[in-house]
Amino acid sequence: MNLLMNFLSVAKMSPDDYVGFTFFVGCMAMMAASAFFFLSMSSFDKKWRTSILVSGLITFIAAVHYLYMRDYWASNAESPTFFRYVDWVLTVPLMCVEFYLILKVAGAKKSLMWRMIFLSVVMLVTGYIGEVLSRDNAWLWGLLSGAAYFVIVYDIWLGSAKKLAVEAGGAVLQAHKALCWFVLVGWAIYPLGYMAGTPGWYADIFGGLSMDVIYNIGDAINKIGFGLVVYNLAVQSSNK
Repeated sequence: MNLLMNFLSVAKMSPDDYVGFTFFVGCMAMMAASAFFFLSMSSFDKKWRTSILVSGLITFIAAVHYLYMRDYWASNAESPTFFRYVDWVLTVPLMCVEFYLILKVAGAKKSLMWRMIFLSVVMLVTGYIGEVLSRDNAWLWGLLSGAAYFVIVYDIWLGSAKKLAVEAGGAVLQAHKALCWFVLVGWAIYPLGYMAGTPGWYADIFGGLSMDVIYNIGDAINKIGFGLVVYNLAVQSSNK
């Protein structure tokens, strides 16, 4: 009940508060997506229900964190960096799990899943260190975070994950390609937010951007988009 009342209570928001606006819209969008994914689970074959469940969990976890982040921003006018990284360390590995779940039909092993989870955690931990704990060396930690990201990109575009997707073919290959584009293009939004919010040689280029707005837009696109790709795969496979 307290959580519901907290959600319904809206702090006064300035018309030009784009950060607060994107927090609010992001929260609502991810709550709606969660309801959609959870309620649609029974419509699919059993083998796809876990994938849809994970999609719903990703957006639900994000919605809860966005609720807290919205209130934190409204109360303090500061970026809720800690809550954001807590959200990411839960949801980004789950997004990696989605690759494993859709590739199970082609014989994907759990080692692929754990490798991607490990790389995603390295990417996030090094990003958090650079953004919060060692801002003077943000460029170095950002470089390490980017290295882990590019290993994930290699795995899904050219490595073992790509080979499994090709073997599966059909709707699985199409879904894999779509998720790959989300990682390559959608996840690339986050380095822009990182550079907008940390000091470094890039400050003159990205310093005028709003880190939180970039992150909020990136979260909505990637988390909901990931789920919709998996949903479309489940629909196509169940129809067949």
